[in-house]
Amino acid sequence: MAKIIDGVAVAAEIRRELKVRSQALRERGVVPGLAVIMVGNDPASSVYVRNKVRACKEVGIESFRFDFEQDAEPASVLALIRELNCRSDIHGILVQLPLPPRFSVSEVLQTLSVDKDVDGFHLYNVGGLVVGGTVFPPCTPYGVVKMLEHEEIELEGQNVVVVGASNIVGKPMALMLMQRDATVCICHAKTRDLAQFTVLADILVVAAGKPNLIVPEMVKPGAVVIDVGINRLANGKLVGDVDFEGVSKKASYITPVPGGVGPMTVTMLLANTIAAAERRLRARQ
Repeated sequence: MAKIIDGVAVAAEIRRELKVRSQALRERGVVPGLAVIMVGNDPASSVYVRNKVRACKEVGIESFRFDFEQDAEPASVLALIRELNCRSDIHGILVQLPLPPRFSVSEVLQTLSVDKDVDGFHLYNVGGLVVGGTVFPPCTPYGVVKMLEHEEIELEGQNVVVVGASNIVGKPMALMLMQRDATVCICHAKTRDLAQFTVLADILVVAAGKPNLIVPEMVKPGAVVIDVGINRLANGKLVGDVDFEGVSKKASYITPVPGGVGPMTVTMLLANTIAAAERRLRARQ
């Protein structure tokens, strides 16, 4: 039976460390600040933003929330981002996705200052994953790596299969694991016979957005299974992309949904914000 990796507990441990770092900054006259921009009233986004603001308070980060109506002009949001780029009391800027269709997400992300892109989505930060010069790693893959480190799971030389090739999770996840000398394969919606790849994985990271995509026959005995997916079924239940009941009998480690990767994503956003404040303080000295 697999050991369940408790993302809530790992996140709480990291947040205790972040609180200490935040306090140290405050003692030197720097209050870490995070600006959160939300356009429209998407229910899921509203919950995420609320959770992020609450988490900021927990570790001593000052949060600044900016809400726009659904029909807001992109130019007004871009103008705010440019203004926040220049504010010394704001160390990180988060634009909550998704944005309304008329917005160019790439234009919004490229308007962010690289030094304040705490989500890690700016082209510079994404490109930095390839050459090793990232200022801020994307929060979800960063959280997965931290979970693996916490459990002292070896990455060097391991066969890792990442299912899902999104710009937010799959691709950066693969690059971050390659930096740690894992041998990485990325599978996606067009992959033929997914099982022939997943069954070879020492570590399987699934971020495809399809409930129960991974069943026990697709998993190598003793594999580490990280389920990044979050899907709401017709009955309202939240599940991941992995058949948890079945796969947990075969894997050595597994993350639950909810309570696995999710809490880590928000925690790494806090970590990036505090790191941004620390970088600013060092630059002033």
